[in-house]
Amino acid sequence: MANLLKGKDVADALNAKMAADVDALRNKGVTPTLAILRVGERPDDISYEKGATKMCEAVGVAVKNILLPSEATQAALLASIDALNKDSSIHGVLMFRPLPKHLNEEEARCALAPEKDVDGITDGSIVGVFTNNGQGYPPCTAQACMEILAHYGVELSGKRAVVVGRSLVIGKPVAQMLLAKNATVTTCHTKTADMPSVTKGADIVVVAAGKAGAVTGAYLAPGQYVVDVGINFNDEGKMCGDVKFDEAEVIVEAITPVPGGVGAVTTSVLVSHVVDAAKKASK
Repeated sequence: MANLLKGKDVADALNAKMAADVDALRNKGVTPTLAILRVGERPDDISYEKGATKMCEAVGVAVKNILLPSEATQAALLASIDALNKDSSIHGVLMFRPLPKHLNEEEARCALAPEKDVDGITDGSIVGVFTNNGQGYPPCTAQACMEILAHYGVELSGKRAVVVGRSLVIGKPVAQMLLAKNATVTTCHTKTADMPSVTKGADIVVVAAGKAGAVTGAYLAPGQYVVDVGINFNDEGKMCGDVKFDEAEVIVEAITPVPGGVGAVTTSVLVSHVVDAAKKASK
């Protein structure tokens, strides 16, 4: 049976480091602060906001909530973003997406200052991931994958990694982050021919396909480390990943569970970005 790469252990380690960094910043008179910008009352946004707020409070990071009505104008949204960019007491901004359809999301995300973009949504942050120039921050879920591999001591240099999925939120950034660690990276997607022959040859497989059970045991081989990014719900309403866990568990060396894997780390990564931004701003 595979070892479980549990997210809680990774999050606990990140949180302990953050708490120490926050104490050091507060001793310098700096309170790391996250601004959460929400337009409307989407239940999933509200749920994530509660989780992020709870995590911030646990490590001593302050939270400022900016709530705009669902009918807010583009001008009002851009004015809020501009004010946050200019507010030196705000170190990171989390803007929930998707925005209501009448708003121009592209314009809004590009208006956010990359140094305050703690969720990796701006073009500046994306460039930072691809050039490794230290600008902005990677998308939190992509970095959560990397934090899990690092915490469990998975060697990446010289290893073969396959990423299933090519979105700008997970697939492309995590592929670049693996490459930066000197892994040899292959990206698979819906047009990949004979995908099992590609994934079976990997040492590390990161699956962000966006489809429940997209990767079965036929795609996997003994000795592999599998990071399952998927969050889906089956016909019984049970949360499941993009990997068929029961088939994978009896084959691979280690795998992240769903739930309790990548998702458990993502919020901690978000807050760690706020703390890091505060450290940079205080220098």
